[in-house]
Amino acid sequence: MSADAPAVVVRPATLDDWPQIWPVVRAVARAGDTYAYEPDLDEAEARAAWLVAPPRATAVAVSGHRLLGVATMGPNRPGPGGHVGTASFLVARNARGRGVGRLLAEHAVAWHREHGYRGIQFNAVVETNTAAVRLWSDLGFVVVGTVPGAFRHPTRGYVGLHVMYLPLDR
Repeated sequence: MSADAPAVVVRPATLDDWPQIWPVVRAVARAGDTYAYEPDLDEAEARAAWLVAPPRATAVAVSGHRLLGVATMGPNRPGPGGHVGTASFLVARNARGRGVGRLLAEHAVAWHREHGYRGIQFNAVVETNTAAVRLWSDLGFVVVGTVPGAFRHPTRGYVGLHVMYLPLDR
């Protein structure tokens, strides 16, 4: 982003954001290297996963009118597991490496704290997604386990999925 570009703002998503969210979700699904989506992911299914209702929330990172990334956050499991949150993140390909993922991640951590969660668990971080693993580690997440060969990467074959956790009750 150039010095002339508007600041990046993280805000709650609206229905009007979907036309910019969908191409980001579709591109990630087609790439097949970071999320367990079918490459031909249906738009309605994607919309249900990324434009969520309470107790979950969706946030977007925007610069001016341009969407740079999207995140969902909320409980990882219902009932007795509802005190641990989870989140998912996507950054537009042309915005990667510019701190957008970190802004969304920091927003998600703050959101979970504000809503009284005791921790955040990521269920399936592809081990070859080194940028994500490094970011989550920088923010204090630890790998609590890896399921070997649980993800079929399009070029690297079967790779592991990390389960990562950040305690918030400190």
